[in-house]
Amino acid sequence: MGLVQPIELPDPATLSPVHFIAIGGSGMNGIASAMLQLGLEVSGSDRQDSKYLQGLQDAGARTYIGHRAEQLGDARTVVASSAIREDNPELAAARERGLTVLHRSAALGSLMLGRRGIAVAGTHGKTTTTAMIAHVLTACEFDPSYVIGGALTGTRTGGHIGGGREFVVEADESDGSFLQYPREIAVVTNVDPDHLVNWGTPQNYADGFVRFAAADMPSRSDAPRRQGVRLLVVSADEPGAVALTEAVRVLDPAGLEIVTFGEAADADVRITDLELAGTGSRFTLTGRTPSGSVGGPVELSVPGRYNAWNAAATYAVVNWLGAPDHRPEARIRDALRTYGGTHRRFELVGTVDGIRVYDDYAHHPTEVANTLRAARTGVGDGRVVVCFQPHLYTRTRDFWRELASAMELADEAIVMDVCGDREDPIPGVDGALVADAVAPGTAHVTYEPVWDRAAPVVAGIARPGDLVITVGCGDVTKVAPKIVDELRRREAPATTGETR
Repeated sequence: MGLVQPIELPDPATLSPVHFIAIGGSGMNGIASAMLQLGLEVSGSDRQDSKYLQGLQDAGARTYIGHRAEQLGDARTVVASSAIREDNPELAAARERGLTVLHRSAALGSLMLGRRGIAVAGTHGKTTTTAMIAHVLTACEFDPSYVIGGALTGTRTGGHIGGGREFVVEADESDGSFLQYPREIAVVTNVDPDHLVNWGTPQNYADGFVRFAAADMPSRSDAPRRQGVRLLVVSADEPGAVALTEAVRVLDPAGLEIVTFGEAADADVRITDLELAGTGSRFTLTGRTPSGSVGGPVELSVPGRYNAWNAAATYAVVNWLGAPDHRPEARIRDALRTYGGTHRRFELVGTVDGIRVYDDYAHHPTEVANTLRAARTGVGDGRVVVCFQPHLYTRTRDFWRELASAMELADEAIVMDVCGDREDPIPGVDGALVADAVAPGTAHVTYEPVWDRAAPVVAGIARPGDLVITVGCGDVTKVAPKIVDELRRREAPATTGETR
């Protein structure tokens, strides 16, 4: 796949009509939705129908199931992600016709021109942190624009064009495209090596974050060069992020302020008195930022220590932008209390006979482990039952031991076969590689390579009081509702004899 090179960003008004390949994807639907809100003509295709696709149709997009060259219609611009192969019929036809072909990051970057860009990057936590910042800015009446790689709870899109100056985006590092975004504020949640098929080495990966955090950025060919990042908000806990901060301070970019967050004693926005309770948490924020002192109790209704970190990063950003947070106007902390999450981030799918079924997007070993720790906090006296689908053959090849270690945090682990998505299979790399490496005496492991059998297997293992969670960024998400349906079917009393 390789790394995406930043380009000079076009005026979005010049792009219409725009056609998106894989328009229903988590990284695409928000951009398409934002363009529709700006009045651009939008069309797109995807492999299958989804609530994202239906939401775009309702908003005025012309959508198709399947990829065919004739669906380009009169498009002037075609938007594709790194996951789209060159032999895709729509992409091939667009190149043959000489249409403008933009990587999704360039299409999104064009929407940010003229606004205050807030770009959230990190190996883990960027979707939630982006969503938290957008939610809190909205609650504090900034009316921001945002594009998130997942729909906010209760919606069918992760994209919105607001009337304010701020534009919050989730900045994907996997293919280097996070360097494309014009940003005044850079947020880095952590730097944990991943996507080495593109970056080559962990050091290259880390160097990419340094460029993201400190570099000046191109804008348009007809616009003056912008001033680059003014604020870096970065973790004080995670080793990769700490190393990033040290590297940026050595570079000493002019005009850059750095605010650190976390539980470390030297964090600028420090988390203390953290209590994890059920599927929420309580803690106190203390410290000082360039905008003054911070402090006070925070309550979250989303689980896990990692969400406390995400909330601290959010606080640092919104506080720097000037939102009040002193009684009687503790608006930032009040807004954090009402944050309800995003699609596929520890999302409750259903409860049957005392068995709660959740779904989560985690796919990197660190994410999977953090998700299962959060599940352990929330399960009470029951068991944690995970249905895990490894994602990508290359990631499974590189991290199968670490993924197996994460499985050991559950009581029952059902491991599916690898979801390869854009990759071709690698001999010897499959779900069994992970399942067989789980240490004896930890989680009880069931390897289920047949997709259609996963839900019945999980339903047969689960019992009242258990917390069941499907984990992975592939089509394992479709297994969660099937588990709920199977549990309901098993719960229904059998009917025998004649009806009188």
